[in-house]
Amino acid sequence: MSKLKELFKNKSTDLCSVFFTSGFPELSDTTKIIEGLSKNGVDFIEVGMPYSDPLADGLTIQESSSRALAKGINLDIIFDQLKSIKNSNNTPLVLMGYLNQMLRYGEHKFCEQCAASGIETVILPDLPMIEYETHYKALFAKYGISNVFLVTPQTSEERIRKIDSYTDTFIYVVASASITGAKGEISQAQIDYFERIKAMNLKSTLIVGFGISNKSTFNTVCKYVNGAIIGSAFVKFLDQKGVDKIDEFVGEILN
Repeated sequence: MSKLKELFKNKSTDLCSVFFTSGFPELSDTTKIIEGLSKNGVDFIEVGMPYSDPLADGLTIQESSSRALAKGINLDIIFDQLKSIKNSNNTPLVLMGYLNQMLRYGEHKFCEQCAASGIETVILPDLPMIEYETHYKALFAKYGISNVFLVTPQTSEERIRKIDSYTDTFIYVVASASITGAKGEISQAQIDYFERIKAMNLKSTLIVGFGISNKSTFNTVCKYVNGAIIGSAFVKFLDQKGVDKIDEFVGEILN
């Protein structure tokens, strides 16, 4: 059983995940950030692969990706960094990026490196369902990798149920039909959306992302789903205060 599945087996509420951009603020910060988040009680960590055209990301993460790429980050470096802590890190890691990154790197090589690095779950927001069904489902299974699908307020019930049938880790519930980034408090329309998803009684763990930025928004969404991912707010925090203050950021969310 993967680390993430083991986590969900033992904990089903108030799951806290944090996203960060690999190689940001500094090229060598990837492992420091993972260790800091793990030490301070984050349940699982979303490791972002910097990309030149991150379609789902807002300005904060776009800028962090550009800066990381300018410093020389690439997939080989990311995988080497993850391998260096594979035996010491017990917190589940989820690798987030885009389909073209995997294609350019070589899909089999990418999967091999995921397995060698302790990555058992990936998020590729632009992976088409038909491509997953006809090709990547079998490929990922070969390497023991779980794929995470995203749903939005516009996703049909039929598609959500199909995604639920393919999911063996979690469904990424996009809080709003927009790009990543802090949006203020959770609106009534978003609450209605979360309640609609909850009422479907899906088998999968539900994790909300996009716009979760503080203790208030985290606690609000956790009333309706299993947990939430905090991304842009943490990336901004790292830029302002650095990796040595991670305990301060996580403490404000969880305590």
